[in-house]
Amino acid sequence: MRPDLERLGRFDPHRVRQRLRDGFTAAHTWVLEVDDALAGCVALRPAGDFHRLEHFYLAPRVQGAGIGGAVLRGLLRRCDRDGTVVRLEVLRGSPARRLYERHGFRVEYEDAVDVSMVREPRGRDAAGLPPRRGDSTPG
Repeated sequence: MRPDLERLGRFDPHRVRQRLRDGFTAAHTWVLEVDDALAGCVALRPAGDFHRLEHFYLAPRVQGAGIGGAVLRGLLRRCDRDGTVVRLEVLRGSPARRLYERHGFRVEYEDAVDVSMVREPRGRDAAGLPPRRGDSTPG
């Protein structure tokens, strides 16, 4: 994330640490490990009638290996099961935006620094789950 912040002229190490500290909730955060080594973290925090995907960081050594996609699919399956909307912010020009778009996120709005994205829950069958009794399925 640092290269993206530097590209936008927004890197401030104190602000980055403070933002993580202020938004950290252990109950909604997962540490990601690859080969028994720290590889990143991600948070999925309830925020009213939606969940906010935050602090999704992967070490450069594991980026591009499908790990981010696998983690994101797992989190989105949970939200689909619960019928929950997911929102996030990604820095303008970040390659992570393509990952989010591949997983069904669309742009809500953009400013000079951030792109706000949203993903509506997919049907139970799209989440790989059988329909519940009483659910209608497309004909």
